[in-house]
Amino acid sequence: MKVEAVVVRDRVETVMEAVEEQTGHVGVTVVEAVGHGREKGITHEYRGRVFESRFLPKAHLTFVVPDEIAERVVEAVVDAAKTGHVNGDGICWMSQVTGVTHNRTGLKLEEVEIRG
Repeated sequence: MKVEAVVVRDRVETVMEAVEEQTGHVGVTVVEAVGHGREKGITHEYRGRVFESRFLPKAHLTFVVPDEIAERVVEAVVDAAKTGHVNGDGICWMSQVTGVTHNRTGLKLEEVEIRG
């Protein structure tokens, strides 16, 4: 399974640590991103002038994990990504992936998991 999440940049390390602690999974890809949800950005005031920022700094995390731990990864991400603010904590989702092969070894993900 592929578990993806968009989270506040400040929560990236917290999310990665939570996933490792709760599931043992350590592999992740992190891409810097910008976007907005229902909050539609934020308003800044600088030297008496008002500026609107439609896009907020976020991070896009991708975990490719065995099916058996995918739900636990989602739970860990969602719990660790919470900031306590009303809006803007991001989202998390899963999707099926097939044919995952490690570039270095040429082995399928299932074979790597078995060999440990």
